[in-house]
Amino acid sequence: MKMLINVPETVVADALRGMAAAHPELTVDVENRVVVRRDAPVADKVGLVSGGGSGHEPLHGGFVGPGMLDAACPGEVFTSPVPDQMARAAAAVDSGRGVLFVVKNYTGDVLNFDMAAELAEDEGVQVARVLVDDDVAVVDSTYTAGRRGTGATLFVEKLAGAAAEAGAPLERVEAVARQVVESSRSFGVALSACTTPARGVPTFDLPSGELELGVGIHGEPGRERRGMMTSGEIADTAVDAVLDDLRPDRPVLALVNGMGGTPLLELYGFAAEVHRVLGERRVAVARTLVGSYVTSLDMAGCSVTLCQADEELLRLWDAPVRTPALRWGM
Repeated sequence: MKMLINVPETVVADALRGMAAAHPELTVDVENRVVVRRDAPVADKVGLVSGGGSGHEPLHGGFVGPGMLDAACPGEVFTSPVPDQMARAAAAVDSGRGVLFVVKNYTGDVLNFDMAAELAEDEGVQVARVLVDDDVAVVDSTYTAGRRGTGATLFVEKLAGAAAEAGAPLERVEAVARQVVESSRSFGVALSACTTPARGVPTFDLPSGELELGVGIHGEPGRERRGMMTSGEIADTAVDAVLDDLRPDRPVLALVNGMGGTPLLELYGFAAEVHRVLGERRVAVARTLVGSYVTSLDMAGCSVTLCQADEELLRLWDAPVRTPALRWGM
C-alpha cells in the first residue's frame, strides 16, 4: 500500500509539525502531543478539551479554535492519548471557570480521560466530563462497553463550544453537551477497509462486491455484510437505523460524513438521498453539513448523524466558529 509518509513511527509527529506550519493561530506542542488555540486560556471562559487516536482527522485537532475546542490531544493512530496529555491540555486552557472533557465512548479514551480528570483536579482545575455514545449499529463492540462514539462528537464540540464561547458557566456547557449526546444518533457504512501506517495492509477483509453496514471508525465489525447497494439503498438503511432509535419530533441537524476515502461528488449525492429518506419519513432538516469530518484513515464509506435540535441548539450551531476544519460567521 502506497502512503505519503516517511516512516510509520513518526507519522503523527510529522502531521503535527505540518499542522503547526499551516495554522499559526494554533499552538502545537509536537513533543507532548497537545494542540491549543493560541489565545488560550481565554479569560472568563470555560475550556473545552477533547482527544483520541490519530487517523480520524480533522477530529479532533482540526476543531480547535474559537467556537469549538480550546485544546485537543492526539494519540498514536487509533490509540488513546495518555492522561498526562489531557491534564496538560486542561491546565493550558483553564481560566478559572473549569474545563469540560469531551470523551468518545472507547475504553481507552474513557479510562485515560478519567485519570486525567483526577490529575487536573489535583492541580485545582474543575473538570466535568461528557461521554459521546451515538452509534446505533451495535452495542459492546470491539474497543467499547456500550455504544461507540462517532459523528455526534462534532455536534457536541460545536454546540457546547459555542455555549462556552458565549460565556456560559461550566454547568451550562456540560448540560448543552449532554443534551446533544441524548439527541444524537449515528450509523456508518464501509465500502472498503482502512489501512494503518504500521500494518500497511487493510485492517479487515472486505470483498470488492460487499459492504459493511454499521462499521465503526476503527473498522470494528458492524451489523452485517451485504452485496453492494446503491446510494439510495444505503441511505434508506442508514437513516432508518437512526430513526428507529432517535424518533425525532423536532427538526434535525444532519451530518453526512465521509470516512476518509470517499470524494465529495459521492457524498453530496448521498446527502440528496438522505434528504429524500428524511422527507419520506416526515422529518424536517434544519441544517446539513456534508464532508469528511470524522474519518477512518483511507476508508471508503460514509456515516449519517442526526441531532434533534431546539431553537437554542440551532442558535448555537449558527454561532461563529473559526477552526482549521470548520468555520463560518467570522
